[in-house]
Amino acid sequence: MLRRLTGSREIRQAGERTIRYGMSVLKSFTVIELAGIGPGPMAGMMLADMGARVIVIEKPDTASDARRHPISLRGKESVVMDLKHRESPEILLSMLEQADVLIDPFRPGACERIGIGPEQSLKRNPGLVYGRVTGWGQEGPLASAPGHDIGYISITGALHAIGERGGNPQVPLNMVADMGGGGMLLLSGILAALLERTRSGKGQIVDAAMVDGTLLQLLTVHEMIAMGNWNTQERGINMLDSGAHYYRVYECSDGKFVSVGAIEEKFYRCLLEKLGIRESEFPDRGKQENWPDCTSRLSEIFKTRTRAQWCQILEGSDACVAPVLSMDEAPHHNANAARNTHVSLDGILQPAPAPRFSRTPSKASEGRHATGSDTRSVLRSMGIDITDIKRLEQSGAITAT
Repeated sequence: MLRRLTGSREIRQAGERTIRYGMSVLKSFTVIELAGIGPGPMAGMMLADMGARVIVIEKPDTASDARRHPISLRGKESVVMDLKHRESPEILLSMLEQADVLIDPFRPGACERIGIGPEQSLKRNPGLVYGRVTGWGQEGPLASAPGHDIGYISITGALHAIGERGGNPQVPLNMVADMGGGGMLLLSGILAALLERTRSGKGQIVDAAMVDGTLLQLLTVHEMIAMGNWNTQERGINMLDSGAHYYRVYECSDGKFVSVGAIEEKFYRCLLEKLGIRESEFPDRGKQENWPDCTSRLSEIFKTRTRAQWCQILEGSDACVAPVLSMDEAPHHNANAARNTHVSLDGILQPAPAPRFSRTPSKASEGRHATGSDTRSVLRSMGIDITDIKRLEQSGAITAT
């Protein structure tokens, strides 16, 4: 059994590093994040941006700092712990007694085998929110199978729907399942569970499955299917999948692209007017069979000017046209620059905290901590005796740098 400091003043003074929290929406909340990739770290990063104290438990064989995730670790304290060591479950459960949230990014059953599953953790801290994020969910025939974003969006119909007419499905990076369907779903579940805890005083398990989150993001498409306005068998022929000439990407004379999203009638009229097209002389957009001809005509027009020239004519107007920027160009766009949508930490340009709060603003004030640099200070701040910490270091259960 670990020896615990008892005096609150003694515990506060035990930490070697003092974390100062400003006025923020999640001030005083503590999150323990088991290191993973993708959605778990994303949710943890956003919680840290909102002011929570986020402690990430990293493996002893964590890659060098040069290869660690440089952005999703920002603002998090780093504790190195060998979860397979016989003493590690007790260390972690002791930490969870003082935590509000645990982020579990492992496959179903992994934490139970270690001895830190929901049953053990909630027994030690009934108010704990146990956030679990997986691809296929906690149960079902694929629950224990490995996978990645591309697989999760495959079985939901999302991947089938993305792509040009007559072409192959197009991979939308790893945004749909990992980040939107995983990270954002986990975050919303954790925040909802914390809110419910204020009424019941009890924690609970949050099961965030990326397949579930992907399906939720298909809400608009499912509504259109229900109304008979979406062809599920073919891609690239519907209103939002590049089938419609008023909702797609066009190439300009310099080989760069602009996007057009003039869905509503008034925006469509503005687009035609600024392109010099008389609506009465253009095919009726209400007839889907006219879309290919309309697309061909607009393609010819957009190739007559450069992207910059078209932006001068169209950007910011009711035509709903925007330049398709590279990730190098995006931070310099005037709209992004004006809103400070990017921040620089450790010399790395990265997304700024979001959403934005009027009274308790989020802040990314520090980058990633060196691996294991907070092991001793975190354990001491949680009341674990320095003698035990030294013993655990010697045994290999924890590592401090």
